Amino acid sequence: MGTSRPDYLDEFRKGIEKIAAKHQPDLILLSAGFDAHHEDPIGSLGLIDEDFETLTRCVLDVAAVHCEGRIVSLLEGGYNPQALARCVKIHLNTLQKAGS
Repeated sequence: MGTSRPDYLDEFRKGIEKIAAKHQPDLILLSAGFDAHHEDPIGSLGLIDEDFETLTRCVLDVAAVHCEGRIVSLLEGGYNPQALARCVKIHLNTLQKAGS
């Protein structure tokens, strides 16, 4: 059936932590794609709106440890306009809260 949402989120967290520890970035460039949303017609990962807050927080946590919180986020994908709008809002709100 595929990867469960909790497993996906856990693997994402572990993966980004491992990569950052190895490469010690000065900045994280985030290709913020939202086609993993369950309402997206192209992606098939089955994530829900709230998962994108979790993913954003994972990146923020890694950035705080490795590069003084420096992140550049670029919109990359998402093909359901309603889901995309909701998820981008969640992503931006999470980034904004971290910057406050």
